[in-house]
Amino acid sequence: MSDPLAVYVHWPFCVSKCPYCDFNSHVRGSPDEAGWREALLAELSYEAARTPGRRVESLFFGGGTPSLMAPETVAAVIAAVSNLWMHQITEITLEANPSSVEAARFAGFAAAGVNRVSLGLQALDDADLKALGRPHHLAQGLAALDIAQRTFPRVSIDLIYQRPGQSLEAWDAELARALAFGTEHLSLYGLTIEPGTRFATLHARGELAIPDEDTAADLFALTAERTAAAGRPAYEVSNHARAGAESRHNLRYWTYGDYVGVGPGAHGRLGGEATVRHRKPENWLAAVRQHGHGIATTEPLDPATRAREALMMGLRLAAGIDAAVFARRTGVALADAVDPAGLARMTDLGFVDHDAAGLRLTPRGRPLLNAVLAELI
Repeated sequence: MSDPLAVYVHWPFCVSKCPYCDFNSHVRGSPDEAGWREALLAELSYEAARTPGRRVESLFFGGGTPSLMAPETVAAVIAAVSNLWMHQITEITLEANPSSVEAARFAGFAAAGVNRVSLGLQALDDADLKALGRPHHLAQGLAALDIAQRTFPRVSIDLIYQRPGQSLEAWDAELARALAFGTEHLSLYGLTIEPGTRFATLHARGELAIPDEDTAADLFALTAERTAAAGRPAYEVSNHARAGAESRHNLRYWTYGDYVGVGPGAHGRLGGEATVRHRKPENWLAAVRQHGHGIATTEPLDPATRAREALMMGLRLAAGIDAAVFARRTGVALADAVDPAGLARMTDLGFVDHDAAGLRLTPRGRPLLNAVLAELI
């Protein structure tokens, strides 16, 4: 039997654009939701026809701000995925921003079938929320979290650290508060300056400074130590969970499994082929109405490219890369995918462990992921 699929649905609209965000998000007033719903369902039908006999394990609504969707749209998408692939979906996640208006929709999302919500708190301080360009206050965020925990069986929260001027002591206190909320999963991201964002412009002008590399490494180590002690250790570079509460959907990406993506700018990996949808919402919508899908490019991936992508994704996991799964999904033996001299150097430095079963970063190597990858690829 083929491995199960993951399905990603992109809702590109936001109330405002955060200055650190390089995701495909757009501010558009009030879109024609009925028209968007029809287009998403058309793309799902197109993808189902390409994947006969496959099961869908997880469905993820990302964005943008998918909690701006009407619960009726979410329900229609969930029903379509279940019917088209003829399978009960195990994990259905929806990303949500914690404004009071969106929190009021939580009951509708739960009734539609959402069983996991990822709540973008991002900071537990009003001044920092304002600096991050977030459209909510802390009180709204905490109220939304309370509703989410009473509504959904599974809740994850997002926080950004390594913020301008943030000290180890301040993050330690904030992280302790976040862990006390009791959510099963936390996504904890170090702030990075992404090209094309407002923060990138400010950083280039010298008007925005984030902690230096040494402080960033200390923040990373503190995060790993505190979450592990609280029973939610890092299972991926930026994700922490109780045993069994890991995101099944994101594990599909990190283990290089097949997934389909629908909606503007969505990516997919299916049967050794990469697809990318039109990024601009209006162009995507026009393409779907004309062709039944919004795919802008389709590219066959040769084994070497698949191996490189799988290596970059798999080393993010604390468990590392399973050699047998890697070979099955890429067509390349793991030993043949890494540079032997680089592997020897990284092993001697204590940054990686490897054996017949697979390859993984050590705790010492985990903060240096990108540098280690440069040596191995």
